[in-house]
Amino acid sequence: MRVVIVTESFPPDVNGVAHCTLQTARHLAARGHEPLVIAPATAGATTTSRSSSPPYPGTSGGTDLFASAAPCPVVRVPSVPLPGYSQVRVALPSRRLTAALIDHRPELVHLAGPFVLGVRGMAAAARLGLPTVAVYQTDLAGYARTYLGAGENTAWRRMRAVHSAADRTLAPSTAAVRDLTDHGVERVQLWPRGVDTVRFRPALRDETLRRRLAPGGEKLVGYVGRLAPEKHVELLAGACGLPGVRVVVVGDGPSGASLRAALPGAAFLGRRTGDDLARIVASLDMFVHTGPYETFCQTVQEAMASGVPVIAPAAGGPLDLVGHGRTGLLVPPRDADAVRAAVGALVADPALAAAYGRSGRAMVEGRTWEAVGDQLLGHYDEVLRDRQAVAA
Repeated sequence: MRVVIVTESFPPDVNGVAHCTLQTARHLAARGHEPLVIAPATAGATTTSRSSSPPYPGTSGGTDLFASAAPCPVVRVPSVPLPGYSQVRVALPSRRLTAALIDHRPELVHLAGPFVLGVRGMAAAARLGLPTVAVYQTDLAGYARTYLGAGENTAWRRMRAVHSAADRTLAPSTAAVRDLTDHGVERVQLWPRGVDTVRFRPALRDETLRRRLAPGGEKLVGYVGRLAPEKHVELLAGACGLPGVRVVVVGDGPSGASLRAALPGAAFLGRRTGDDLARIVASLDMFVHTGPYETFCQTVQEAMASGVPVIAPAAGGPLDLVGHGRTGLLVPPRDADAVRAAVGALVADPALAAAYGRSGRAMVEGRTWEAVGDQLLGHYDEVLRDRQAVAA
């Protein structure tokens, strides 16, 4: 099958859309299909319209994505940095997208997190009569609320338009499915995300690292992800004040400087990748995710694969991932006191925390990217059959 993947982000970008898109392209290539990726150009990229991407040093969603070259050709379209958040690139109008679609002759177009480039990809696919699968990955309405204090309705109108035009929309969690259907999007089905349970595993727990981060034997309470307003990492301030606790923050982003002031005594390790990151996660005593706008939350799943108990907001993707009282604790979103109390409870009961960690590992062991990729291929087949039935 020939597939074009139009994505808002691709490595070396570091985020969930880039991570999932690369894993999708890898799986398609591994199964003998012919994917082509169309993505915004990165800062300093060349102007060549088609290239095989070189190895990259970074990660996305907490995973080392670039141990080998990208598995397929990648077409880069012109882009500019998002004002105020230069790590995010926004695609500019370009004929390159339609030209690439025509050149590749796909049987299906996969739209990853469509909002800007994906909208143009949807329009081009419609003109060419190509079936489309749209993957919902980012709570853009929540981001609008965080950054602008308004614009939720506008964001939903745009998302509803593009997803309603797709033959099928795939959402990563039951909460995301519900959000889409509640806002009038039809033909929505669940498609979760995989996790690398070989890379993220309990055996990587490193006592030397733990002694360096917690020389007084403190419990290590970690966060991994972007340091940005929508993640609300400042909710860990209360945990910083608990006796016998050391907060560890992994990641970078525009909120880095303010968070260093808001989280006294926390260890900021910057962006970490690959096996180095997996070793840090496995060495934590608990993982805390604070963002309330996650459609899935890959870092929670990676912590569970590492055998680490999880504390997360009872909203969005974590509702599917965290078994409250079995693999961790769910707390009310944006509630700093609840985060502090949950951390304190697990610090006070190490045996319970360890049991949560073991249960979390058992829960995610079958969620490999291979299994999830095969589910995606099943969705592709159904969309193509439906199109053929209509044509007949």
